[in-house]
Amino acid sequence: MKKLFIFFLICFKGYSQDIYFPDKKWIEKSPESQGLISDKIKNAIKFAIDNENSVENDLRISIIKSFGKEPYFKIKGPTKDRGKPNGLIIKNGYIVGKWGDTKRVDMTFSVTKSYLSTMAGIAFDKKIIEIENYVKNYVWDGKFDDPHNSMITWHHLLNQSSEWSGELFGMHDWADRPPKNLNIEEIKKQKLLPPGRKYKYNDVRVNLLSYSLLNVFRKPLPEVLKNKIMGPIGASTTWRWYGYNKSMVIIDGLNIQSVSGGGHFGGGLFINSEDHARFGLLFLRKGLWKGKRLLSANWIKRATKPSENNPSYGYMWWLNKDKRKWKGLPETIYYASGFGGNYIIIIPDNNMVIVARWINSNKIGEFVKKVVESHK
Repeated sequence: MKKLFIFFLICFKGYSQDIYFPDKKWIEKSPESQGLISDKIKNAIKFAIDNENSVENDLRISIIKSFGKEPYFKIKGPTKDRGKPNGLIIKNGYIVGKWGDTKRVDMTFSVTKSYLSTMAGIAFDKKIIEIENYVKNYVWDGKFDDPHNSMITWHHLLNQSSEWSGELFGMHDWADRPPKNLNIEEIKKQKLLPPGRKYKYNDVRVNLLSYSLLNVFRKPLPEVLKNKIMGPIGASTTWRWYGYNKSMVIIDGLNIQSVSGGGHFGGGLFINSEDHARFGLLFLRKGLWKGKRLLSANWIKRATKPSENNPSYGYMWWLNKDKRKWKGLPETIYYASGFGGNYIIIIPDNNMVIVARWINSNKIGEFVKKVVESHK
């Protein structure tokens, strides 16, 4: 019996040693040591570098070019000139491929949404919110009072099916990505469906989720992110999460900025690729970091479940399914995606995380396929 116990103890220790988590210094290993073909990894990296996104280095120009035709559009938060393509390939927790300046802090646009979703996950795990509950029960300032908005749940806000109607920080919900063939009066008159009936990618409503979570936590979301996620996973102190010049709100007598869920109007998360990779590794490991649970596996399962109105979208994570499916790659892949070619990609079947910055968005599936096909 004693020998059997020792055998199982040795097996357990061996298993635990195989599950690597980076300390302050992240260990780099050769692709071959992790069952990959080195030349194929090199070719994939070259592909990422050669297929740089076409957005201007001055991201203010790019933002205005892409969204400036929206009614009353204005950049309301900070921006930053972008760097060159960079990224990391993580296998079994180790860095097996790297290109560019992975420590450079850049805007990451809608990748921020996956971090915002995680703030909701923390609230859910701590039983501060119930996902199917009406948000009106938590936010009492009139934003969810009318008959239409009062039917919105956290679930609706998270999968972008809320159809919320209103104005937030000087931005109207109807002015975000409206149909191009309508004038302003026609846009205003568009009929809203009941909450939960229609998917609509809308940054004003995403910012409403951020504002609502601020009302729940009663403290700045960047503080929650730092204390509950980024600190425990060993992220750097260089990342910042911004809102807008006029998104300050009074919470319990304190002036706190409500942060944005992306860079559509400026702001959002400014972060380097190595911190992104740690965040991605936390999700690959089902919310565990060095034996400590930071997020429940239940939450991650919910966040990566296809939405009723969009099978390619979960709780602000994109899924490799339906219209967004990358050919020849498993449907278990999910990823955070942002304007300009910013990605955190989780590949559970291959125990991999990929971070890619400023890659041509039309080439991302082909790039990921090259990485996956590097396995021996």
